[in-house]
Amino acid sequence: MSAAVVLGILEVIVPGYVFVGFGVGAAVTGLVFLVGGPLAAWLMTSWSMTALFFSIVSLVAWIAVRLVLGVRKGQITTFDRDINED
Repeated sequence: MSAAVVLGILEVIVPGYVFVGFGVGAAVTGLVFLVGGPLAAWLMTSWSMTALFFSIVSLVAWIAVRLVLGVRKGQITTFDRDINED
């Protein structure tokens, strides 16, 4: 959970939605361990299962953020002149 807070602070400092997926993955993984249950017991069996769960949740969160906040359809960046033309 502290990793989620640190990643959230980094997201505020670094623009571009770079750390959002990792922060959500850390928060969800922390919440699973906090709540407990069979999923938490299964994740506690090995570090690799925990890392895999964190990676999958982070990837899904990052893709969702990119779909919601990413470049909109039809939004095209065009350049009329080059910086080196002068």
